Amino acid sequence: MYLSIGFLLLALVLCVLLGFTRRRSAIKKVCSMSSCDKCELLSSLIAPFGYCYDNHQDIISSRIDAWQREIGYTALFDRAAASFNMVFDYLPVYFTWQERTWLIEFWKGQYGINTGAEIGVYHADRVLLPGEYSTAVFDAASDHEMLLMSFGLVKGHDRMAELSKRTWWLTAFCMGRFSKPEQLCLKAAIRFPDRDMMHSFLNALYETGVDRNDVSVCGCELQICFCGPQERHYGWFARLQRKWAQFWNRIFCKVYLWTTAPFCATIDRLLYLYYLLPFVFRKMLAPRKYKGCKKCKRCKKCKKYKK
Repeated sequence: MYLSIGFLLLALVLCVLLGFTRRRSAIKKVCSMSSCDKCELLSSLIAPFGYCYDNHQDIISSRIDAWQREIGYTALFDRAAASFNMVFDYLPVYFTWQERTWLIEFWKGQYGINTGAEIGVYHADRVLLPGEYSTAVFDAASDHEMLLMSFGLVKGHDRMAELSKRTWWLTAFCMGRFSKPEQLCLKAAIRFPDRDMMHSFLNALYETGVDRNDVSVCGCELQICFCGPQERHYGWFARLQRKWAQFWNRIFCKVYLWTTAPFCATIDRLLYLYYLLPFVFRKMLAPRKYKGCKKCKRCKKCKKYKK
């Protein structure tokens, strides 16, 4: 018995020493790298997950060639978001242009350990009936259909991110920041290729109930302020699910900040985590696909909605 206890204590001491040694080694590796080397390494690590690092703002953003482009969008993603610890406000705007139903959607909220925002541009291959919106699968805009979009994500007096790009999916994620969706304000601008598309979008936007004072138009550019609490009613189970997800999001944020405490910048924290706990690094960035839609664009479940 005493021999077993001795072996257990010895194993515990070895684990502590191994952890301490590994921690020192990870810190040393990160500190020995130049800024350019850090950016290059982090970019290569997160590119397969569809993301890139913005070293000027210390945020994570999405790539134009992200794997998510192949999947497109379906409303199920928003309804199931809380199951993947994503709690956000969202504003989908469906409108018709050039004999197709288009969707431009805005998101702001908490994505696991990230406070973030998104704008996505999608379309169906035909004009859909309103009853089909909740089940249809939308394709991401192609290269020649991408729009010039910009947004600023603000929390109180803190401007968390500001981006501008011609793309189909504009995103910004501030890692290690916890927020409630109603605390965030997304100030977005979209430049449309012509007035017809802009007016079609504008009319559909007003039909969602957006306050006209939060929208302004100048030529073919439209600006919208998506702020405060969202006027969306959730059932009791959905409310409970969102609160539960936020409870764990807050804890995970604290664990992430505590684990990576030797550093302050996101790039240093992530590389430190990569060297210290590589499996955690991969798990944190690993894409979670809808179970019925691996390669959603090609699966049988989605094809029936496109017919």
